[in-house]
Amino acid sequence: MVSLVIDIFLLALLVLIAVMVVRTGRLYAVIVMSGAYSLTSAAIFVNLDAVDVAFTEAAVGAGISTVLFLAAMAYIPADEKPSQNRNFLAGVICIGAGALLLVAVMDLPFLGDAMAPVHQHVAPRYLAESGSALHIPNVVTTVLASYRGFDTLGETIVVFTAGLGVLMLLAGTTRTKRVKTDNRKIAAKTAKPNSAKPKSGPKTARTKA
Repeated sequence: MVSLVIDIFLLALLVLIAVMVVRTGRLYAVIVMSGAYSLTSAAIFVNLDAVDVAFTEAAVGAGISTVLFLAAMAYIPADEKPSQNRNFLAGVICIGAGALLLVAVMDLPFLGDAMAPVHQHVAPRYLAESGSALHIPNVVTTVLASYRGFDTLGETIVVFTAGLGVLMLLAGTTRTKRVKTDNRKIAAKTAKPNSAKPKSGPKTARTKA
């Protein structure tokens, strides 16, 4: 009962944070609330005994993503550009998709149900082979590193590639071109006063003449 109350509270907090993200126009506030959203999701995963997923969500969602977003704020305005267009179709699609997800969740087995399909199909094999066949005492490590090893490797490559791409955008050729453009502008402004000065040679010759 206590776990259910905690889940309901955290879910309501997620909805509140999502509404605040949609309503605000300040990008710094959006970044901070996105980090809070990830931390709240990590708390929900911890309450569901999925500590490994909670750790990943906290590290990537609240940690790395927040740092990258804050670094990107150095190149964009602090406030969102106001828009006069109201896309009601997108809102209807989002509400419909949310309703379908709620209906699908109601058809799922109860949490911890021993007769759930996942506990009748692969879970007994993982529990039986983790220590004897693979010699790994932690079943979660067995699933992530052995049975789903290629999947975990692919996820790691995707996260690494995404982070590398963001770093290249923030400190790569775009920044170099911007610095070169600024240097050219500064050089042009500095050269204009020098070129505007009158030459003293012809005036001196005319005076002597």
